[in-house]
Amino acid sequence: MARRQRRKLNADINVVPYIDVMLVLLVIFMVTAPLLMQGVEVELPEANAKPVVQADEEPLVVSLKQDGSIYLNLGGEQQALSADELYKKVEIIMRRNAQKPVIVWGDKRVPYGEVVSLMAGLQNAGVPNVGLATEAP
Repeated sequence: MARRQRRKLNADINVVPYIDVMLVLLVIFMVTAPLLMQGVEVELPEANAKPVVQADEEPLVVSLKQDGSIYLNLGGEQQALSADELYKKVEIIMRRNAQKPVIVWGDKRVPYGEVVSLMAGLQNAGVPNVGLATEAP
């Protein structure tokens, strides 16, 4: 009888290794989450605006630097694109997912006309709504 009781007591599952794995995964997600929304380094304009409600999927970020170069965040790719190349890539992406959010990170020193021209080109490429990124003052 005593042997049966001992066997029952030794049948417990040790969950400590699972907790360790869970904590390591938590730390990994906490470190990588801010890196998911990356764009090219630009100095954003300041504005008192309400934040846009986050969609479930990652937005497409188009960055417009002070020198007029345009970047698209596609898998960590950070090479300058011409406007035509950008519009072709965005059109392909929007055909696959028409509701994908698109955000423009325009440097505050870029002339307003260039930002508007970029936004109009994105809308012609099939983007229904284009958002502008700003920083809180």
